[in-house]
Amino acid sequence: MMYLKKPLWSQRKPEPDAKTTTTTTAAAADCGSAVEELVDSLQQQRVYREVTLALRTGLRDARAEFSFLRVRGLRNILKFLRSVAESDSTIDLFNRTQSIPQLQVVPVLFEHCLRETGDDENENRVRDLNHIFGVEPLKLTSPATDAEVALALRVLEGCCLLHQQSTSLAHQHNAIPVLMNILSTRGVLEQGPCLDALISLMVDSSSNQMDFETCNGIMEVADLIRDKQVDENLRLKCGEFLLLLIGHVNGRDAPPLATIHEDTRRLLGEKSASLIWAASQFGSTLDPEQRLTALQIQARRVLESLDLY
Repeated sequence: MMYLKKPLWSQRKPEPDAKTTTTTTAAAADCGSAVEELVDSLQQQRVYREVTLALRTGLRDARAEFSFLRVRGLRNILKFLRSVAESDSTIDLFNRTQSIPQLQVVPVLFEHCLRETGDDENENRVRDLNHIFGVEPLKLTSPATDAEVALALRVLEGCCLLHQQSTSLAHQHNAIPVLMNILSTRGVLEQGPCLDALISLMVDSSSNQMDFETCNGIMEVADLIRDKQVDENLRLKCGEFLLLLIGHVNGRDAPPLATIHEDTRRLLGEKSASLIWAASQFGSTLDPEQRLTALQIQARRVLESLDLY
């Protein structure tokens, strides 16, 4: 698979020396400008073709019947998203592709990788005698493995961060209820990515925030962070989740999540809730690496306050 490599023919020629420049005619300058525009246009078309090819290849595998093929597709899509995120121009190209139904990533995730067991129609198909006695073979789909679900959540997070309309697409597939079910029933491997995906889904999306409120999401996260039997890294991830969410909705006095401070105080206690509120205001002027470090430090303090409470 290709990843937006710069073609050799797109390299511009070295700048001419001063003498050559002085003898260059206006017509030659115009010609050179036209050539540069052509090269830039060809390069943009090439990058767009590579973007669509990478998406088509990854999505084809992500729709496969077998989990190992879906995992391969998800890994390729995730690698592709990381490559796209390096440039504003490629992010713009990716956003353009997401207006094409055949290239949309989010629907494939919920229809094939994050589909709940109850949505699987294989059992119903087995009972259909037409499949048993007919000439058409029964089509079975292997269930999603833990690794597949974790990868799908990472891809979902990346899509929502790069393409804002992906949060609306996810809402159409009941994303918040699906992820809350994963958070409450799956293991640590999936729960960490699930919390990150939940944050990306709710940023600037009132519909997803309302779904989170309807699902009593704060209560579910509070239960995890209070449980000392839960993996410590997951509890820290819950602390980071609360810091990011409360920092995002701070000062809101209207639904959704208007009562988040009151809910946090009721579920975690006055001391921990006050610490979360104060810590959620940490340095917006810091660079991304410093903000991540500050977030991890504050999450650790929240966890310590709960253990002492």
